[in-house]
Amino acid sequence: MVQLPVPPPAALAATGNVPLAAGCLAVAARVHGLSSRLQIEVVEPAVTDALGDTRLADFVARDEPDFVGLSLYLWNSERSLHLAREVKRRSPQTQVLIGGPEVSADNPFVLGQSGFDVAVTGEAEDTFALLLNALLDGRDPHGLPGVAVRRPLGLSAFGAQPAANFPLEAYPSPYLEDLLPVEPRRSTYVETVRGCRSHCTFCFYPRSSSVLRVLDVERSAALVAALRDKGAREVVFLDPTFNHRPEFEPLLDALARENPSGALTFFAEVRAEGLTLAHARMLKRAGFDRLEIGLQSVNRDTLKRVRRGGSPEKVAEAARMLHGEGIELLVDLIVGLPGDTPDDVLRGMDFLEENRLAAEAQVFPLSLLPGTAMRATAVEDGVEFDAAPPYRVRRTAEFSPDLLRETLLEAEARLGRRLDEWPRPHLVGPGLDGFVRQEAGAQHTAIWFEGRDLFAQRAQIAAAVEARLRIDPFATLDVVLAPADPFPLDLLDLLAARFDDAQPSYLSRALAHRGENLQRRIAVVLPHGAGFAPDWIDAVRERAQVFRDQSVSEALRDAELLGKALPGDLRARPPRRRRLGRLRRPGARGVLAAAHPRIRRRALSLFRQQAHRLGKRLPPDRLDQIRGRAHFLRERAVGRQRARGNDQHGKVAQSRRRADALADLVAARLRQHEIEAHQRRPRLVELRPRRLAGACFGDLEIELLEVFPQQLADLRVVLDDENGLRRG
Repeated sequence: MVQLPVPPPAALAATGNVPLAAGCLAVAARVHGLSSRLQIEVVEPAVTDALGDTRLADFVARDEPDFVGLSLYLWNSERSLHLAREVKRRSPQTQVLIGGPEVSADNPFVLGQSGFDVAVTGEAEDTFALLLNALLDGRDPHGLPGVAVRRPLGLSAFGAQPAANFPLEAYPSPYLEDLLPVEPRRSTYVETVRGCRSHCTFCFYPRSSSVLRVLDVERSAALVAALRDKGAREVVFLDPTFNHRPEFEPLLDALARENPSGALTFFAEVRAEGLTLAHARMLKRAGFDRLEIGLQSVNRDTLKRVRRGGSPEKVAEAARMLHGEGIELLVDLIVGLPGDTPDDVLRGMDFLEENRLAAEAQVFPLSLLPGTAMRATAVEDGVEFDAAPPYRVRRTAEFSPDLLRETLLEAEARLGRRLDEWPRPHLVGPGLDGFVRQEAGAQHTAIWFEGRDLFAQRAQIAAAVEARLRIDPFATLDVVLAPADPFPLDLLDLLAARFDDAQPSYLSRALAHRGENLQRRIAVVLPHGAGFAPDWIDAVRERAQVFRDQSVSEALRDAELLGKALPGDLRARPPRRRRLGRLRRPGARGVLAAAHPRIRRRALSLFRQQAHRLGKRLPPDRLDQIRGRAHFLRERAVGRQRARGNDQHGKVAQSRRRADALADLVAARLRQHEIEAHQRRPRLVELRPRRLAGACFGDLEIELLEVFPQQLADLRVVLDDENGLRRG
């Protein structure tokens, strides 16, 4: 069983990949007595998140399995089907089964591809056992509920499938069955409800059922307690609307009883309707430090048209109550809903600002997901959308393609920040030498070309890039040019043209509306002291990200201009301690990197002293809460990606990169000033050492936020080794 991750924007960012669906199906196989007939292995995220396409195919096909099951989601369907084809090429007798939200009768993009033998749609715990028994017995599974089978002339129709009605307690959690590891540094997913009483036409959930199947309070609390005892620190509830489930208040009381020290943190999605001040207090007492709440639009007519209902005023009222209890929010607003106009979107930005929600807003274009009612009525509504993931809206009756793009850019201007991920180049670790033979690599690789007259070597550069695209076509690739002297810009145009012709994917399309390629990127690193003409640098920056090796003194002198008027700074020499402390200057931005281990030691020393000072001022019970919060901060928004289709476009990179208990001791300073921290957006400086000495650590990343007087307010440290292990 394989589930591939959401491709992160940076090589060392967390993916949040938890193969819950695979684990649930493995549990179903056990419950239905298949353990004596087959052995099910769920491939761990440490493998799926790290290996490139070729190495991953080798790993999955290594024992020539009888079956390979793939969970297809918006972000991984193309790479998963490529993996299926590669596995079958290595192990022809292996049968490939696909399922997940992407497998739907109205999604020809997936069903029209090759590489799989059987497709399963809908909730499959019951169906999976029937399917495996048929395949093991050599029977044709055609006609089974929700199952379509590959025929010589194409895929058969899906078997008729009634709404799922099995009780949730029929299948225990895969965590408790030891099919999924409980990792303190990853979110732990829990379902206490399936089905949704809302009928939002843009959402996948109404496809399942409007009848709620609920895990009762006693079983839900016992499950959370068992996960806590196994080491869980953050529990994400995947329930469609957490506060609309039956026995909501008794469940909050039960969670509070199981979490008296606050060592656990919880995340869920709620609706503003029906939320009271008493609920906000109960949520906080139970351990909810962050919630997601949907605004979607400020146009009431639009909300009615998409069957969302509700009102912006209710959202603002609920936000005030939750903020008053110190609960942070993710507030969703969708651009391009049928009925909305550009003015509605911009009024939404004003609404967010007026209600102090702008910093917590997730603003993203509409995607017409397979299986949704909105996709079924797209022609009637005058909506055009991309046929391939992320199925982004191109045109509505109110938005032309140009108007959509302009509205998104204006929304960014009003919020004062970028709405989507920034492609961050992989400038840490040794990288790959572009002038040697290329071999299979990692899921995110950087290939370096250093030397004089790179343009004269463009044939070798093009050949190396071609090899990487052939070996790992769905890997994220950074082409890093480190010239000793200026080169003609035609080299950048040559690389960009090759990227445009490469195998497209969800990741390469995600930022296409702004002319960027999130999967394949170009970075230029300028050597220290070299005299490159400013006009040439400006021209390069229009085509690629530019970094420059320079001293700490130079970096500090120009800190406020780095990444703006000046290239981002790739620092190559260790600083003195007092200079490292000066990086707290307000307003400083940019990317700073170092190659000397001494900066690592000094940075860690400074960080630990700061953490110790803060820790001494905190009571023991607060320290317990902080240690629990460390795991909440990590991947805190990932649960929504599984719960709702459109939400994977939100801004989740920062939450994915916050990791350590030590780091969170420093974040306690911000938690002691929750309201102030909520109302302001700290400015950021990053240090990213490249090519650190020693085999133990592959990366050190320190982010220094805007300071309180005479002290750094917040330091977050992530130390990664080659296996993706996190250490503090």
